[in-house]
Amino acid sequence: MSHFFSRNKPIWDELDQLVQRARRSPKSLTPEELSRLDLLYRRTTIHLAQVSTRSTDRQLQQYLNNLASAAHSVIYLPPRQSMFQGAWQFANEGFARLIVRNWRYHLASALLLIAGALLAFFASLSDPVAAYALMPNGDPRQPGASRDQLLEILRSGREQGSGEKFFFASFLFTHNLKVGILALGLGVLAAVPTVFLMIFNGMIMGSFVVIHYRAGITTEMWAWILPHGVTEIGAIILCGGVGLRLGQAVISPGLLSRTESLRRAGIEAGAMAIGVAGMLVAAAVIESYLRQSHLSTNARLAFAAASAAFWVLYLAHGAIRERRSRQREALLAATPANNDLLFVASAAAAR
Repeated sequence: MSHFFSRNKPIWDELDQLVQRARRSPKSLTPEELSRLDLLYRRTTIHLAQVSTRSTDRQLQQYLNNLASAAHSVIYLPPRQSMFQGAWQFANEGFARLIVRNWRYHLASALLLIAGALLAFFASLSDPVAAYALMPNGDPRQPGASRDQLLEILRSGREQGSGEKFFFASFLFTHNLKVGILALGLGVLAAVPTVFLMIFNGMIMGSFVVIHYRAGITTEMWAWILPHGVTEIGAIILCGGVGLRLGQAVISPGLLSRTESLRRAGIEAGAMAIGVAGMLVAAAVIESYLRQSHLSTNARLAFAAASAAFWVLYLAHGAIRERRSRQREALLAATPANNDLLFVASAAAAR
């Protein structure tokens, strides 16, 4: 048995080192090290069986049993996370990876919005009656409004107190969330209502732009819209994309039943709704406090550009993490006897 111990002790030591590293930080292990961890774990369980049947050395049995149990927990048990860790992980990359995984639906949603905006823009440009038909009743920003009237509306609210702005932010969030959830939830009706909602929202935007374009105040209009609009419109586009994803699950479930296909799409839709709600909270705060402030036009446009850059970098970060996760899973799946480590790889990439 002494020969058995001396021959296999390096294996046990190496396994113990990998387990300790995995416990400290799962993502610190490379795919090759994860593969090695699995191999060493399997060898150690064989050694434990041999010692249990061929030796009376209880101390060695206990040592190998503890080592195998520790390796088993690393491979098979999900990593423990606090609520705050889970929230941070979702905000840091989980939400971005969800967007990236369904980028085709979000792109389609954006194209529907843009198509509606362009349609309304050129229709209202050639016939002001079209803008009357699209703009909400009672809105003073109608075709024929003077430049001074439009500028007064754009610059209104800057003297409001913090309490009034907070109330306005709450109203904006509630309204925008209803619009977003409507576009998202109606996707279960084969996404037909979602398509019309995205086009209609785009048409309202297009007619709004035409009214200010005709009055010659385009720059200040964009400085009024874009600081909060980059985030707010992005959130609405994402809701539309989720609605299209739900519609696809209903129309073309593939090899799954429609119920199962919709259930799987619904899980991601719920997570997306949480992320979108966060975006709409940020947009409401920006719209209420920054838009109704005394910032110059250039400062507002600079803020809008910074917001756009942030979201581009955030999505790029999500795309990189998603690609690395898929590469890790593919490598492990291609390695014999390593299918059990797919969960470990996914957990490591998600952290």
